[in-house]
Amino acid sequence: MSNQILHQLVNALVSGSIFALLALGYTMVYGIIKLINFAHGDIFMLGAFMGYFLFNNFNIAPYLTFIPSAEWRFYIALLVIIVVTMVVTAAVGMLIEFLAYRPIRNASRISALITAIGVSFFLEYGMVFLFGAQPRSYPEEALVVKPLQIGSMTFDFITNAEFIIFIVAIVLMFVLQYVVKQTKMGKAMRAVSVDSDAAQLMGINVNSTISFTFALGSALAGAAGVLIPLSQPSIEPLMGMVPGIKAFVAAVLGGIGIIPGATLGGFLIGGVETITVALGFSNFRDAIVYIVLILILLIRPAGILGKNVKEKV
Repeated sequence: MSNQILHQLVNALVSGSIFALLALGYTMVYGIIKLINFAHGDIFMLGAFMGYFLFNNFNIAPYLTFIPSAEWRFYIALLVIIVVTMVVTAAVGMLIEFLAYRPIRNASRISALITAIGVSFFLEYGMVFLFGAQPRSYPEEALVVKPLQIGSMTFDFITNAEFIIFIVAIVLMFVLQYVVKQTKMGKAMRAVSVDSDAAQLMGINVNSTISFTFALGSALAGAAGVLIPLSQPSIEPLMGMVPGIKAFVAAVLGGIGIIPGATLGGFLIGGVETITVALGFSNFRDAIVYIVLILILLIRPAGILGKNVKEKV
């Protein structure tokens, strides 16, 4: 297999892992309270800016002089920045849920949708007001990006940054699966998603469970925001809009409300984009994704892993 084909495969996996992390936030929130949180892409943007701020002002790599390898100092600093960003974006997600979504939880679906769009615009143009609209780049001296090397072997078709993105994304997906399936809060999330009233009668704190769901989804989006500048050159306040919509398409494609479906949909959308670019239609890659959304809604509205369930009126 040629390096070019391998490189395209790597691109599909890297972009797919970013879309999957974002799609998981959409699908968890929808599974719990049937809300499409269109502000989720802007949490991704906040994560990118948080990573930029930490790289510029609190980068610990230069202080890890006891580690001889500059590359490993970069990896450790990046890990710390990811963790800090996940904590901050989780708090932001909980705050948004408490201030914007909780007061209208029992309102109509259209009210919740309009509120979500309003929160999205507030975050985007609040960042424009505070930091300006100009694109920003991570400092070159903070990033150690080169072809992946394992022992004496060098892999020219993948960089260490792309490898990090994929591995971190996979680890976070497994952690999420463990939280949902094995922890007490995960069981509460599943109970609330089935019947919130019955869950409350069983002693589950529904408000806390919903807040935790927002925190978990926002933390994943924040991690994706820190990772994305490793593969694309710059960040700006409106950068979350298009990836957010594509992640929503991924969630619908896989089956919104279903965690494995969001993961599958993310990697499929990443593959569709990569194939579109490889065929020379890079100007149409966004349009192709939206065409995929239209087709899935026409052919299988419940998504690949979803089941068609008729609602009682």
